[in-house]
Amino acid sequence: MNITELARRLRVPTEELRAKLPELGFDIGSKAIKVPDRDVGRIMQAWQEFKKRSYLEKKMLDQKARAERRAAVHEGRAEVASLPPIMTVREFAEILNLPIARVMQELMRSGILASLNERIDFETASIIAEDLGFRAEKKEQGTTSEEDVGISRLAEARNAEGAELQVPRAPVVVVMGHVDHGKTMLLDAIRHENVVATEAGGITQHIGAYQVVRNDRALTFIDTPGHEAFTVMRSRGAKVADIAILVVAVDDGVQPQTKEAIDIIKAAQIPFLVALNKIDKEGANIEKVKSQLSELGLIGEEWGGKTIMVPISAKKQMNIDQLLDMLLLVADMEKDHIVANPNRHAIGTVIESHIDKGQGPIATVLIQTGTLHLGDTMGLRNLNYGKVRAMRTWHGETVKEALPSMPVVILGFKDAPSVGDVMEVPEDAKTLEKLKEQPSRKTGAGEITVASKAKTDAVVEEGDEKVMLNIILKADVLGSLEALIGMIEKVQNPYVGVKIVSKGLGNITDSDILQADATHAFVAAFGVKPMAAAAQLAREKGVEIHEYSIIYRLFEDILERLKILIPAERVYTELGTVEIFGVFKKLPKGMVVGGKVKRGSVELGATARVLREGHVIGEGKIESLQSGKSNTRVVEQGADCGMGFTGKTKIEIGDILELYKEEMQERKLDINN
Repeated sequence: MNITELARRLRVPTEELRAKLPELGFDIGSKAIKVPDRDVGRIMQAWQEFKKRSYLEKKMLDQKARAERRAAVHEGRAEVASLPPIMTVREFAEILNLPIARVMQELMRSGILASLNERIDFETASIIAEDLGFRAEKKEQGTTSEEDVGISRLAEARNAEGAELQVPRAPVVVVMGHVDHGKTMLLDAIRHENVVATEAGGITQHIGAYQVVRNDRALTFIDTPGHEAFTVMRSRGAKVADIAILVVAVDDGVQPQTKEAIDIIKAAQIPFLVALNKIDKEGANIEKVKSQLSELGLIGEEWGGKTIMVPISAKKQMNIDQLLDMLLLVADMEKDHIVANPNRHAIGTVIESHIDKGQGPIATVLIQTGTLHLGDTMGLRNLNYGKVRAMRTWHGETVKEALPSMPVVILGFKDAPSVGDVMEVPEDAKTLEKLKEQPSRKTGAGEITVASKAKTDAVVEEGDEKVMLNIILKADVLGSLEALIGMIEKVQNPYVGVKIVSKGLGNITDSDILQADATHAFVAAFGVKPMAAAAQLAREKGVEIHEYSIIYRLFEDILERLKILIPAERVYTELGTVEIFGVFKKLPKGMVVGGKVKRGSVELGATARVLREGHVIGEGKIESLQSGKSNTRVVEQGADCGMGFTGKTKIEIGDILELYKEEMQERKLDINN
């Protein structure tokens, strides 16, 4: 046979084969063109054995190197890699100072297919870095989001105006605290309206802004949802507020979200007072709660501190007037800061946003400086979002202008803005860019684009790669949709994730069901229902539709589904070595051998790597193990043992068995808090 034909069959370059044949025992000469037919079969068999040995040696070296790298990481000997929250694969390789091919190989080993310029998150990168022998530390980046740009623009507008142009405005008050501590009930008592009864489970699902009058002075209240899923929205509420009310139920005390709210208030650097709610309930212990708050640095005035604490009962409307008076007192103390120029173009923050079936995109905007008039052009992120066609107050009254600190519902948007967007009326509308129509955007019950940090587009969903839970999200208002996406962003795992196939507002339609069927997704409906035709189509297609009225129930459902999908982790452990001193019996699929444990131990079921003269020649399993005449599961260092070895390799006296095991361990689902 021509040697080039033999090389082609073996899938190896001709020169490499010619150079390797003498090592395999076939000296055909360096200039040979043909190979004798009698040697072809023997060469092919010897080559396959050579490739197998090379693979096993490479596998052994790789296993040992990975084990050593992991040990170095856990023992604190590994080099520290400072990684940003988000980075491209190229940037990741540069930080580790490793070849890009090496990093991409490790990503592929973990089932992540990503190109050079695709982004990976810190959680994924930290696991890969550990496999590569680095200890990962998170480095906060000074990135500027569109939202931060808008907030900076608002601060610039306020600072640019002289004090002579600024006049007092109504203080904006944000109500914060733990879930079910009575925040909405407090607003209910202030407004004398029953709002909480309309909220599913007694938990506020949306952000709303309301204005009330006390002693001929207006107060604007922002109601922020209480469950931890709304951290982003609640933080956003604190950014637009002048004063905060921290509601703490005296029958429940300080809870995790109470601490979180305190941190948000302190970070926002706004004055606040504490409303000690539910004083009418049996078991209420005001002094105990004051003691808990003092441990967090909030010491009441009666204890010699500076924190105003007002005992109230929102349900029985006890001491509500006293609370409002204290708010006005705090506002008087901060009067130099609670000012705005009403004679300039308006700037405000979007508090709530949704698409109404009959009226189109609608948003609640809190005007923070300037006056908004009918017909004004609305600019968001330097884009023309339309003109003000109509404005209504929170209780439905139509108005022609909105002054600072006034929340108004605005009609006239070309598309629903995001909650937290800063809306500004430009000096010249021509400077704004035209809002481009997005292919995925529809009016009415259609889909809209919401900024999301969920990184699910850097992976594909086939084979042994990252397992994705496909979901179609439909919600009643934009605030809820953003909160749902914010919760999903908390799920950080390199092996499973949530892929939001589509997201939108309004009831579930036929197109949602068809898309769910095509992408094997389930439909999560928050506060909305499927149309009759869509429900029938879902039954025919076998598409799951789950309706939710309380947002954290949806989150819990997603977590349960991911726990089922998450694959186990393969963990490699080196056990020990055995020197073979006897071959006792040949079996149909292996042999019985005896040896002495030179290092570590031998375990029943372990994988045995067969070494001869320092080279790996094969692998097999330890199917039975004896110490003396007794069956056992473990034989320790220094003892003799008999082993039932299963494998194709023929073991000889003097061979060394290296024992190791690879186990599948369950991975935990990480939630990024």
